[in-house]
Amino acid sequence: MNGSAFDWGAAGDVLPLLLDGFLTTLLATALGILVAAVLGLVIAVARRGPTALSAPVRAVMEFIRATPLLVQLVGAATVFSSVDPLVIGVVVLGIHYATYTSEVYRAGIDAVPKGQWEACRALSLSPRRTWQAVVLPQAVRNVLPALGNYAISMFKETPFLAVITVEEMVFKARQYGSEHFAYTEAFTLAGLIFLVASYPTSLLMRKLEKRLGH
Repeated sequence: MNGSAFDWGAAGDVLPLLLDGFLTTLLATALGILVAAVLGLVIAVARRGPTALSAPVRAVMEFIRATPLLVQLVGAATVFSSVDPLVIGVVVLGIHYATYTSEVYRAGIDAVPKGQWEACRALSLSPRRTWQAVVLPQAVRNVLPALGNYAISMFKETPFLAVITVEEMVFKARQYGSEHFAYTEAFTLAGLIFLVASYPTSLLMRKLEKRLGH
């Protein structure tokens, strides 16, 4: 590369590597948001339980939300050094974001009209039936746009996984840049790939919000 000029040859060389890393980025995001969505719902329901259950859950949530994601990743990778870094990354991302999705679920559950809870009791529906047939279908529908936005946020934070040697896209960009002294090309393309992948998804989430009346 000459001076600060953009080297298109280097860009062509690094692109396949970035696309390979992008697949890992997508995998980490998909699995991470799945963990966050399921665990977040469990946390939201648990917080409506007795104090003996809800108080410890709330304390753990506050601890996770008060510590940086990067610290959690490095700490988990240090403690569980024999575990595959991608598994650690997915679990940490999922747990971290579950503390936020739980608040989204809580808002959705609270938005279910009290009259419907009372109607369920009047019909002698069991708590399990009430949650499955009445409360959760409405709550989940209401929070889908917010969950989608968290998925986009998680996607944009997957570069943190590079610090625990997960070979996602930014890891590949940094590796290529250090080997060929072509950081500009590698990171510029990585940024463009993030933009191309996340911006259309953001537009879809906005349309979904409007359709659902948010």
